[in-house]
Amino acid sequence: MNFDIHSLSFLALGYALGSVPFAILVSRSFGLADPRTVGSGNPGATNVLRSGNKLAALLTLLGDALKGWLAMLIAAKLGADMLGVTLAGFGAFFGHVFSVFLRFKGGKGVATAAGVFFGFSWQLGLLVLAVWLITAFASRYSSLGAIVASIAAPFAAWWLLPYPQQALAVSAIAVIVIRRHRENIQRLIAGTEGKMGSKKK
Repeated sequence: MNFDIHSLSFLALGYALGSVPFAILVSRSFGLADPRTVGSGNPGATNVLRSGNKLAALLTLLGDALKGWLAMLIAAKLGADMLGVTLAGFGAFFGHVFSVFLRFKGGKGVATAAGVFFGFSWQLGLLVLAVWLITAFASRYSSLGAIVASIAAPFAAWWLLPYPQQALAVSAIAVIVIRRHRENIQRLIAGTEGKMGSKKK
């Protein structure tokens, strides 16, 4: 498990796949406004949902999640070791958040992070997803669900995953997701955060 040119190639593979902006591609195919110009301006499924098109939002969610999982699967099929697969997953997440196709301004990474977590372990993926669902639907704040799930993810990873490198990657992803939600945290504290199902003009 040496960090060498092969490991970097899997990191690059993941980054390229993760950079694909599904929110924009799906919105264009449905004739919807660019998600960067409406609502929160975030190119992600939650903002696409604010267009009122639930199918477009669902396809965006699936696309963003699958690219994280798929990057790890492709790396494994190409013979990557544990480190290579881990880097492919992290690269996909990083590519989504800092997409080369969007001038390094991407989404918040929640769905892609979920796909990567499932790539590590279905138990980890389900546990973190459950935390998100319970928090989000109980509070009706999608952002709060993402934040609480991100806080839980590292603890679950250190408990469930067999290699410390995997848990470190999950921890790094969680920190980035929380940081990407810093404006949401400010609005939650101020009581001005939009709730799930609401439309922003």
